[in-house]
Amino acid sequence: MKYRQLGRTGVWVSEIALGAMSFGGKDHPVFSAIGGLEQPDVDRMVGAALDAGVNFVDTADVYADGESEVLLGKALGNRRKDVILGTKLLAPVGPGPNDQGLTRLHVMRSLEDSLRRLGTDHIDLYQIHNWDHVTPIEETLAALDDAVRQGKVRYLGASNLAAWQISKALGVSALHHQSKFVANQINYSLLARQPEGELVPMALQEGVSLTVWQPLMGGFLTGKFDRGGKTTDDQSRRSQTGADFVPFDEERGYDVVDVLRVVADRHGVSPARVALAWLLAQPAVTSVIVGSRKLEQLTDNLAASELTLTEKDLAELDEVSSPAPAYPKWIQDAFAPVRIPASNKA
Repeated sequence: MKYRQLGRTGVWVSEIALGAMSFGGKDHPVFSAIGGLEQPDVDRMVGAALDAGVNFVDTADVYADGESEVLLGKALGNRRKDVILGTKLLAPVGPGPNDQGLTRLHVMRSLEDSLRRLGTDHIDLYQIHNWDHVTPIEETLAALDDAVRQGKVRYLGASNLAAWQISKALGVSALHHQSKFVANQINYSLLARQPEGELVPMALQEGVSLTVWQPLMGGFLTGKFDRGGKTTDDQSRRSQTGADFVPFDEERGYDVVDVLRVVADRHGVSPARVALAWLLAQPAVTSVIVGSRKLEQLTDNLAASELTLTEKDLAELDEVSSPAPAYPKWIQDAFAPVRIPASNKA
């Protein structure tokens, strides 16, 4: 396993992270289709990941109504000290009007509840799960900074925030000398390349790590689906839910999978491994989060850390998956100054 720096901190995390959204929820109306793994399977998944060198594990308080955190905490046991443990907050975790959001009230309650469920005295990476359109970001950041100062949180992160939202938060934190976001967890893949417009440039400019969720688009990029929708894996998330959580152009998606298969055959590996390796070759990406229901899938995903794609591989994948440049990038590129090499100057 290879490791990369988390933002501008001195902390190193595995470039393949273990996602815990499939942990728990066997009878849950939503999470049963996503995973539903019980403690014995969770123990095996976590053990295999850590044995392979994974030191970054991600969950959220909303996954299976908190059961994911409970199962993960038990699975980590005395190996907790070897892990950079991340969890998230914002989504509703109860029926009350204050059981959600990013108010100081909810931040403090959610943190204490996550600590209890995970069986730990601190969270290594505490992340807001989305943008709260009601609570001022100043209130949220002040509460999160207090948690860091209390020693209950080591670093702060975000998930699903736009570039301007991360930039605004960084500015507020700097103004008040508070702990700042070091990472942003985003949806990014060969079929979801929108982050390249603003999120990737922002991350490079500000030194914010990008960690990636759903890198295989719910199993579509594994290559196990044909153009008729048939699959060799009836246990995949896409097969179970019958829908795509992240919308994409399916016909274009099959074109991408066709090239993935070609590259995969060239290396003698799975299309999934190639899709993950492609992400790891992209600027600003620090870690790719994988969540599996089967141990063999996890093992294959972890091996992406050892796969280096050639320039030819990357060019072929880029050509088939590149979206049209969004505004204002296309016009900024058009007006980019032409740099004259020093040797050609008069």
